[in-house]
Amino acid sequence: MPLKILIADDHDMVRETIVMFLDADGATVSRAASTLQEALQMIETDGPFDLVLLDYTMPGMNGLEGLKTAIKANGDKPVGLISGTATRIIAEQALALGAIGFLPKTLPAKSLVNAVRFMAAGETYAPVDFMSGKDDPDETDFEKDLSDREKQVLRGLLSAKSNKEIARDLDLQEVTIKLHVKTLCRKLDARNRTDAAMIARSAHFV
Repeated sequence: MPLKILIADDHDMVRETIVMFLDADGATVSRAASTLQEALQMIETDGPFDLVLLDYTMPGMNGLEGLKTAIKANGDKPVGLISGTATRIIAEQALALGAIGFLPKTLPAKSLVNAVRFMAAGETYAPVDFMSGKDDPDETDFEKDLSDREKQVLRGLLSAKSNKEIARDLDLQEVTIKLHVKTLCRKLDARNRTDAAMIARSAHFV
């Protein structure tokens, strides 16, 4: 019986490549989504799926909060995480929250297909080399689009500091901090500075 799988990733090429590999191996990928919201809507209308694979940093994920939401939405069926640069710590936290597995996007096609079959069968999957820290990157998906200055400002937001306090700490003008906060909110898809701090905390940014 063909597997009913949902692939959710905001990178078209990555999503289509995974679908192509799975189809070539005889697995049936029922649906594909580019945001968490799309994935949740598909789970509601067409689910539960035998396996849902979520990209760690696609729109709407809000760190591991999106994973928790999807696990609840998909009932008792497996939900796994995919990422290009998420760290081993994030993978461990995802598994602790109930993820069926963690797939680095660097996995060879054959390993990817095998991993999908393992997870769809209810078996936990996480590459040994990755989980041992050998392939652990220095920077997470969450951080890679932020400048060093934006990271400094974000740490100030996490400490509940005002723009004035952050400006004093960084020896910058308050108006400059306001601009950085505005940019951060746009990049993180946050409603305001408090929301930006919550998103950063959920992504385990330190």
